[in-house]
Amino acid sequence: MARHEESQALTETAESERPLGRNLLVLKPQFRERVWGGQRLRASDPPIGEAWVAFGGSVVSSRPPVGRRLAGRRLADLAAEHGTALLGSSASDRFGPRFPILVKLLDCADWLSIQVHPNDEQARRMVGPDEFGKTEAWFFLETAPDARILVGVRPNTTADSLAAAIREGRVVDVAAEIPVRGGEAILIPAGTLHALGPGLLLYEIQQASDTTYRAYDWGRPQSAGRKLHIEESVAVATTDGPRERRSPTASATGGIAEAADCTYFHLDLARVGATPLALDTRGRSFHIVTVIEGAVELSCGSEMVRLGRFETALVAGAAGAYEVRAAERPTTFLRALVPD
Repeated sequence: MARHEESQALTETAESERPLGRNLLVLKPQFRERVWGGQRLRASDPPIGEAWVAFGGSVVSSRPPVGRRLAGRRLADLAAEHGTALLGSSASDRFGPRFPILVKLLDCADWLSIQVHPNDEQARRMVGPDEFGKTEAWFFLETAPDARILVGVRPNTTADSLAAAIREGRVVDVAAEIPVRGGEAILIPAGTLHALGPGLLLYEIQQASDTTYRAYDWGRPQSAGRKLHIEESVAVATTDGPRERRSPTASATGGIAEAADCTYFHLDLARVGATPLALDTRGRSFHIVTVIEGAVELSCGSEMVRLGRFETALVAGAAGAYEVRAAERPTTFLRALVPD
């Protein structure tokens, strides 16, 4: 390696290892209007269907004061500049300087389209060499008494009959419909047909990809931003059913229960009682904390932030040990991270 190239490489490495300066970053939600949205995330007309609470485009809030260097910055830029300090060593090793997951809250007042997502190899081949697939998981926060979803296909559905149903606009006839209730979690691997139904408020975690192929949209008019992708859906849809449906239970006095786990992300349900909950990034991965009931106080060294319901903070990968206290009781939150 030439001397100037070696010097440049060392400079870039040093830049990516720079300390972040803070370990607790409150993130601003970004709201998205959707035709199927409701009013529980924010009252709005057109309705709000999604709040994107943690992803590469998330902006760091100035609450609490984080200084000019961090307030208003995007996670994607901070990940590129600080590498393992923000992401953690394992997440950085696996995904490089990109922020690898996307966390949303969804408020469904109507059926979403029946859709399917590619895996990593398919995304690179069908979309672009730098693209990624989309495996996701849902944790249901509130459900109407008759709430249902579509996930996977009915028994005895073959690949040929699935392809024909997608092409002929009758995929709803072969999709498997199941009831859901609050507190359940379902893993949706890439390639699985799925659709959320009305009466659902949920947390969604996924790979950092927005590649969605719509197989059916309930007769809604197509537009530039909302098209059907028939042949793409045929190419990536599988006949697999839903995977790892769980009902995690964490002790009311304080504890953690695994809600979803795959190679791309890990999700825990946690409750805090009278005793603070001691957690640790181990320097391996950032943690994303989203409060779903009550309020919490996060503390790491001399830093402290308070989060209310549906508020989210990122604990930097390099933070190490931190505590979560109940500011209001009962208190429940979801913690997302990248597994080793």
